[in-house]
Amino acid sequence: MNNRELIVRRIAREFKDGDVVNLGIGMPTMAVDYIPDNVHITLQAEDGIVGVGPKAAQGKERLDCIDAGGNYVTTVKGACFIDSTLSFSIIRGGHVDITVLGALEVDEQGNLASWMIPGKKVPGMGGAMDLVVGAKRVIVAMEHLTKDGAPKILKSCKLPLTAVKVVKTIVTEMAVIDVIPGKGLMLKEIAPGLSVEDVQKVTEAELMVSADLKAIAV
Repeated sequence: MNNRELIVRRIAREFKDGDVVNLGIGMPTMAVDYIPDNVHITLQAEDGIVGVGPKAAQGKERLDCIDAGGNYVTTVKGACFIDSTLSFSIIRGGHVDITVLGALEVDEQGNLASWMIPGKKVPGMGGAMDLVVGAKRVIVAMEHLTKDGAPKILKSCKLPLTAVKVVKTIVTEMAVIDVIPGKGLMLKEIAPGLSVEDVQKVTEAELMVSADLKAIAV
């Protein structure tokens, strides 16, 4: 199992029956393939689908059925297609229970930087700014370190922010961490074979450790 698969498998376990969930572009969209069979959620894609199913099998793609990341997807029974205005009304109106997004940086206050590295050309923030303030819970899916080996969980974000104090949970290949408002970051699950010291060594922000610390189970 590679890092990305471990991350999205663990995130899929956060979903509960009845949740309305939005999965951000990139790695988060992989979580749809690992939702437990006994958990029934409604997946919303901001480009206008309510009731997204798993990705379409090769050879069964439909040109008129893609998610916000341009992936060919299926739909579940009862799904509907809506315009962008209504789709973002759902998001801004607080009707999304969980959004899962990637990140460039997260800090100990739950601040999120997810869209821009100065000096690099970017297409824009997209729907992230609406999702992180409209969803009831924001989960970040990201690898623990940059490609250069630098920490991505910081004392304070250095990149331009997407939003302030919005992240509730961070899931990496090394750990599951909750943001505790006014207190900081609580390490609650850790990858098998790692110690708390291993995780802290590659995390700039100071970690509190849960009294009920467990191994990540997927």
